[in-house]
Amino acid sequence: MSKNNDKTNVMRILDQKKISYRSYNYLNTGAVSGTEVARALGEDPDTVFKTLVTAGRSKANYVFVIPVEKELDLKKAARSVGEKSIEMIKQKELLPLTGYIHGGCSPIGMKKQFPTVIDRSAQQCGQIIFSAGKVGYQVEVALSDLEKVIRFKLDDIAV
Repeated sequence: MSKNNDKTNVMRILDQKKISYRSYNYLNTGAVSGTEVARALGEDPDTVFKTLVTAGRSKANYVFVIPVEKELDLKKAARSVGEKSIEMIKQKELLPLTGYIHGGCSPIGMKKQFPTVIDRSAQQCGQIIFSAGKVGYQVEVALSDLEKVIRFKLDDIAV
């Protein structure tokens, strides 16, 4: 569990489900990009993931979680969720849709659970690090434990 008294909603949800995690606070490092965050945490960028929210042609929303140094392959992502095409949602739509702001978006604790796909590379990590729902905070959770909190599938979605 987190030794940090500065709990985010994501950490409270993990605590509620009795899921073990490690929390990181990088607020004072000046890190902005995911790669800078990985460096500030002293972690391999392949284990640090970003959460992206998209809209399909059907107007349904989807969440994709990919390594910070990678880009979302929109064609692979669309195929993964059975859409003809998908696009990133506009930044101003993020907060009303998910409850999170840009840079603090987590797959855990969104206002609504959207279909979620995590890049298959996460399997090699065992544990992945992602936003704890607030800018400056990250959590590290085992994939097997993450399954107890959100529904997701693994697929090849990043380039």
